[in-house]
Formats: sequence, C-alpha cells, structure tokens
Amino acid sequence: LAVADDVRAEKDSLPDGLSMHLTGPGGTAADFMDAFSGGDTWVMLIAGLVVIVALLVTYRSPTLWLLPLLSAVASLVVAMAVVRGLVELDWLTVNGQTMFILPVLVFGAATDYALLLVARYREELRHHEDKHEAMALALHRAGPAVFASGLTVMIGLMCLLAATMTPTASLGPVCAIGVLVSIAAMLTLLPALMLACGRRVFWPARPTYGSEDHFEDSFWARVGTRISRLPRPVWILTTLGLVALALGTLTLDAKGLTNEQAFVNEPESVVGQRILASHFDAGTGAPVYVFASEDSAEAVMKAVAATEGVDPAGVHPLGVKDGTVMIAGDLLDSSDTEAARDTVDRVRDAVHGIDGADALVSGNAAQTLDMLEASAHDNRIVIPLVLLVVFLVLCVLLRALIAPLLLLGTVVLSYLAALGLSSLVFQMLGFDGADPSYPLWAFVFLVALGIDYNIFLMTRVHEESKRVGTREGALLGLRATGGVITAAGLVLAGTFAVLATLPMVFAAELGITVALGVLLDTLIVRSVLVTALTLDVGRWMWWPSALFHKEARAAGDDEPKPELAKV
Repeated sequence: LAVADDVRAEKDSLPDGLSMHLTGPGGTAADFMDAFSGGDTWVMLIAGLVVIVALLVTYRSPTLWLLPLLSAVASLVVAMAVVRGLVELDWLTVNGQTMFILPVLVFGAATDYALLLVARYREELRHHEDKHEAMALALHRAGPAVFASGLTVMIGLMCLLAATMTPTASLGPVCAIGVLVSIAAMLTLLPALMLACGRRVFWPARPTYGSEDHFEDSFWARVGTRISRLPRPVWILTTLGLVALALGTLTLDAKGLTNEQAFVNEPESVVGQRILASHFDAGTGAPVYVFASEDSAEAVMKAVAATEGVDPAGVHPLGVKDGTVMIAGDLLDSSDTEAARDTVDRVRDAVHGIDGADALVSGNAAQTLDMLEASAHDNRIVIPLVLLVVFLVLCVLLRALIAPLLLLGTVVLSYLAALGLSSLVFQMLGFDGADPSYPLWAFVFLVALGIDYNIFLMTRVHEESKRVGTREGALLGLRATGGVITAAGLVLAGTFAVLATLPMVFAAELGITVALGVLLDTLIVRSVLVTALTLDVGRWMWWPSALFHKEARAAGDDEPKPELAKV
C-alpha cells in the first residue's frame, strides 16, 4: 500500500495530456483502504445522530435522551479501548470491516437495552413512590431480559470463531466485547444516572406516583385485541406473506463481486482495469501463479499453457528458490470474474495430475475462489451452530420446548424474508450481486439481534402468564412491550442503515438487509406473528414447564392431548 501511495504521488509530475490510473491487485487494495479510511468516525457520528433523533421522538423529552446516549458513548469508548488492547497483545485481529461495524452494533444494542430498562423504570415509578425502590424492581424484572438477550447475542457472535475466513472469525469476539460492555453500562451506569436525575429527567411527561400508564388504550393494545379475535388466520396469513418475501432469495446472487461491482462509486483501480481490458487481455496484471518442484517446471508450464482461459504466450517462469519454481500465466479474463475462477479450477486439475510436481496454484483469482469455498463451508458450520445456541438459550430462559421451537422458526423466517426483500431492493439500486460472506454476516446479526425482541416480549408474556394465564398474558405482554420493542427496532434499524453511506457495496447491502430485517422483526414478526401464535397455541407454549401444568390443572386437564399435533 505504501508503494501504491508512492506511485499515485507521481501523478503530479506527469506531462500535460498524460493520465495515469493505478490498477491491479495493488491498486484495488489501495482503493479498499481509502474506502474504509475514516469510515468508522463517519459511521459513529451518523449513528449517534440517528440515536439522538430516535430517542427524542421516543421519549418526547428534551433531556431524557442524554442519559442513554452518554451511556452508549461510554460503552463504545470502553469497547474500542478493550479491543485495541487485545489487538496490541496479538489476541485479536481486526480489519476495516470489523471496526466500522463495531460502533453501529454498540450504539444499536446499547440503546435497545436502555429503552427496555427506562420503559420498565418509568412503569415502576407509577406504582412506587420511592425512585430507588422503582429502579430496584425495574432492574429485577427487566435486568434478566437485558442480560439474557445480550448473552444470547454474545454467544451467537462467538459462534463466528468456527468460521475459516479470518475477517468473519475476528468479527465475533470484537462485537461480543462491544455487547458485553453495553450490557454492563446499561445495568450499572444508566441506572445510576437515572437515579441521580430523579423523576424530573422525564419532563414534561413525568411519571407521577399513582398515575395511569395508559397501556390499555395504546396502539399495540388495539392491535392485540384485533389479533385475539382470529389468531390462527392472522399467523397463517402473516407467515404466507413472509414466505412470499422470502422467495426473493431465489434471485440473490452471492457468488462474489467483481472489483467494479464492489464499489458504489468508481475508484481509480476500476477505471484503470477498464482501460487495461480495452487494450490487452483483461487478466493482464493479475496472472495465475503456480509453485512447483524445479524438476517438473517444463511439464507444469506446458500444462498451464494448454489450459483453456490462459494465454499460452503469457506463461513464463519467474524464478527458482530452494528447489521450487514460480510460474506465472496471464489470464484471458479479468481475475475478479467467474470465468477466471473457472480457469483456476482447470489449471489446478492440470498441474495436480503431474507426478512429483507438488504444485500449488495461487494468484488473485485463486484467492477469490478459495474464499468462496471457505464462505460456503462457514455457512454450513456457523448457521446451524448459531441456531442451536439460540434454541438452548431460549429453552433455559423459558423452561420450555414448544415456545423456543416456534420462536426459532419465526427468527429464521424473518431472516429469509429480509434477505428476499433486500434482494429486490438491491436490484432496484443497481447492485449486481453480493459478497459471499454477506448471507452469513446478515444471518448472525439478524438472528442474534432479532432474538433480543423475542426475549423482551416472551419474558414479559411469561411473567404475566403466571398471574393471569397465557391468553391474557400474551395481550398484556404485547401492550407493555410493543412500544419499546418498536422504538428499539427503529433505533437499531436506523443505526445499521448508516452503513449504506459507505462507498462499499458489501457495507451498503449488509446495512440495508439488517435494517429491513429488524423492521420486519419488530413491526410484524415479534408483535403480530408471535402474539398470534401464542394466543392460538395457548398454554402449550410452555410445555413441559411447571407453568404449562399449572394452567392445565386450572383448566381441569393435566394430561397432554392429541390436539397438540394439530398445533
């Protein structure tokens, strides 16, 4: 990259009428670095602005938004300091992608947890005159949900360590650190700030002792009432609608992006590549490299030259060291295309069949091909692992099996719907494909973060069901958490949408997908689909927990019936 900067510096000394464009692997790498340079600061500033606006709209208070924002900023500063310390100790590896996602995740997650805690604190202030007692009860009742949801996100992110791609594997622990610090700040710093300010921080809508919370006439209370009339048709129609959106995944091409497709703008390396392709073979400047034993050099060169997609005149040795020869072969196609990757496969087949050559094939196209194969492997390993972790956490939290299975199904359906909807949006924006790691990154963020809203809602439903039964508990849970989940979803969607401001297609696509997925999750899946399922399935949601048997005894029926199969 230093050499690339030196070459670009020569532009100023060029004669009039002569232009220069640095392209090839070095030029592309330099343009990628330029795209990320300063991006984390820009993302942080915009994400902070999004959080401020969202909190102002949510709280309708000129002062209350400051406390969650200060806590979120403190979380980010501490998280970045911890990550930097671990990097200096060589315990972590980070790159530009990781560091521009960390601020977005911390701002979004921290604000989500703050919204949940503040909402519960405000609710308790109406029932308790002493603010300390109200905060203690808020922490007692909302704290476990915050901790459980954060822990689930962390464990889900840590599953990325099973990935073979270094950028993907390193993303897990870095983001998990951000979530851990966010949990700690929202359960310690934020409560302390809220208690220091007292009820006046809610001005002008201060929650006075004995006042009504107006949950009964809220928007989500009305939605719950309508769902309760015909819950089964509601969840069936909602599911069909999400399945229809999920069909958009059939048009999603995640086989990789060319250098030209990877940028939202048109950097110098792309211009240079276009000029190169108009005068020479498109693969010139990024050949395929073959390393083989010196004794087999001639046979290897003949095999490479005879391979379809390689320019026979462009095959030549570059040197010999310690008995190993390095051979270069110019490609006829640009190294970032599928045709070039197919050529690499053919070259590997040709040289691997030469006895005693011990040949290895490298180069730009070969690296991209290996990354595609590694990404496919990561998808097969990490996605089932994340689903298993989320399922086990829900089982422990809800002490049931049916509810976790249904909730996991809604999360997967929500992810597929978001992916399908995003694919349609990408086509409208003119994006020609997606990075191979995009589906996995989107899955981890949507499932790990989406489970937050499952936990927020279902822990409250579980709590209310112990008092009044599952049916009424589902409606009370929606009334109490519908507003805060919606606000949290809007904040998280807004912060991830900030990624679309970066000049990288990968960042834009990831931001758009997570934003759309979170909106689907909070406005439709969590509030409508899950509520309708809970109302329809009833006490079986808690099977085989004590709550299920308690409701069964209350109904005079403590034995499982065949109707469960119908559900």
